[in-house]
Amino acid sequence: MRYIKDYQEELDLFRALGSPVRLQIMKHLIENGRMSMNDLARALDLSAGAITPHVKKLEACDLLRINTDEKAHGNVKLCEPHLEKILIVFSNSGTRENEFHSHIRVGRYSSCQVFPTCGLSTASSIIGEVDDPRFFTHHKRFHADILWFSKGFVEYMVPCVIPRSARVEQFSMSVELSSEAPGSNPNWPSDIYFYLNGTFVGFWTSPGDFADVPGLFTPDWWYSSWNQYGLLKTLTIGRRGTFMDDERISDVTIDQIDIRADFPMYLKMEVPDQARHVGGLTVFGRGFGNYNQDIEFRIRYKTM
Repeated sequence: MRYIKDYQEELDLFRALGSPVRLQIMKHLIENGRMSMNDLARALDLSAGAITPHVKKLEACDLLRINTDEKAHGNVKLCEPHLEKILIVFSNSGTRENEFHSHIRVGRYSSCQVFPTCGLSTASSIIGEVDDPRFFTHHKRFHADILWFSKGFVEYMVPCVIPRSARVEQFSMSVELSSEAPGSNPNWPSDIYFYLNGTFVGFWTSPGDFADVPGLFTPDWWYSSWNQYGLLKTLTIGRRGTFMDDERISDVTIDQIDIRADFPMYLKMEVPDQARHVGGLTVFGRGFGNYNQDIEFRIRYKTM
């Protein structure tokens, strides 16, 4: 899987795929797994000389790889696909003037209090043991790209380097979230509360814990009955209130929150005991879920 967030950086890849011949080459390789140059030429009714530049262009973009057949003493070149899926995101996500953009890994929270079921993992292995909250304080948690718990909270110190005299006009966070059920359950609502610098700004109800299909980026070794993917949500706090995506979740404005440019900002996500739906929280980061991103923050400010 190749995840493209800035299509302008992948123009060579689009040019490589902008040919019916090269698309047919990729189709045959994906269907057959591995083919020699001669077999590809016969399948497309072309000469070996005609197909070679097409194969070289696909290889240059890392869409296929060429190896030699050892059984043929290295005289036969075999082509095999190196990519089966491409996910392209078209968005105006570039940093604007007077906007600070940052991201942070899921495991780099500054404080936490969690209760089982719970756990953390990197893209290659579980950290410690599942359902043992002590591992949420382990030093390896800084490498975690997914975490989950049935109730409790995690709080992040938000990177924010803006002029000391600036006034914050809008704060937003983008993150992939779901509930946390024992195993999984698509109908498992959970009220996830959000706080900025200690001020409660609203909650969003996650509908469930999803494992009906594998997450696009969730590792192959991950248990199929565990959290596979979530929903990409954007929390925005501005001058008109607090929104989850396009829906207002409270009247709390950015002016009601104690924010100073020369002090840290803290964002907390919590599933408290007093919530109507105590259904846990899963936070997906890079290498998991459907969006392959860390927790992303954007802070718009006005210089005074």
